[in-house]
Amino acid sequence: MSALTSVILPVFLVIGFGYLAVWRLKFPPDASDRLMNFAQSYAIPVLLFAAMTRLDLAAGFRPALLVSFYVGAYISFAAGIAGARLLFRRDWEDAVVIGFACLFSNSLLLGLPITEKAYGPEALTGNYAIIALHAPLLLTTSIVMMELVRARGTPLSALPLRIAGNLGRNGFIIGILSGLAVNITGLPVPAVILDAADLIGRAGLPAALFALGGVLYRYRPEGDIRVALMVCLLALGLHPAITWTLAHLTGVDTPGLRSATLTAAMAPGLNAYIFANMYDRAKRVTATAVLIATGLTMLTAWGWLAVLP
Repeated sequence: MSALTSVILPVFLVIGFGYLAVWRLKFPPDASDRLMNFAQSYAIPVLLFAAMTRLDLAAGFRPALLVSFYVGAYISFAAGIAGARLLFRRDWEDAVVIGFACLFSNSLLLGLPITEKAYGPEALTGNYAIIALHAPLLLTTSIVMMELVRARGTPLSALPLRIAGNLGRNGFIIGILSGLAVNITGLPVPAVILDAADLIGRAGLPAALFALGGVLYRYRPEGDIRVALMVCLLALGLHPAITWTLAHLTGVDTPGLRSATLTAAMAPGLNAYIFANMYDRAKRVTATAVLIATGLTMLTAWGWLAVLP
């Protein structure tokens, strides 16, 4: 019970306050969008930039940790696509969006604060290593898959530019790649700039959690519940179970096991809805799945914290 009250509840109380603010306290719904835009487009990319400049690459980028997490993610992606096609008879474009919701766990807004509250800031090395590849790798895979499904006569030579354009506009990827470039090259960054980046970055997660509550209020469950529940089962059950098993089998150390499993156990993030909105497919399913899974994460994360050493 202590893990629920001291680690998980504070995160969800911030989300709940954002939900309540829009529902009852007259906080404008479009203000939630603007706040989320600040967090996603500016504050969190700056947070990622600062984190990547300081990341111990040798300690963070451990093959066993990354393989454990991403094998689980891609199996969930494939299972989501297969379930959408075979069980629910959705077309290929809907199936890719639904698969993406099973693939893309909320590593930033939920994974980071829950891991930090449970194990302290020093436990986040594995989280940042996963996050460094999370958006570039999973967005690239999903965009390539969707563009191939949508191609239908489009020359394959046109796809790389379209994919690069979609990725080049993503603030997370810009922040991650910029920070890694500084880290790898050893380019000196004045301390005053990093201090300012830290100030902006510290505003990012609480602002995004509050905004997430307001955004979720607008996407209340409506239909497609069975498909959304399948997404919850794969994202909250299959992905972390595979990650936990592989991490044990490959000898991942305790901090890495915690980071990988907890990150895998998070609900689909708002990027799942953003991806659905980008292609105007399966938006209702995705919004419903994000809302239900975010609520369920309060219980499933509690369970994983009880299992983890």
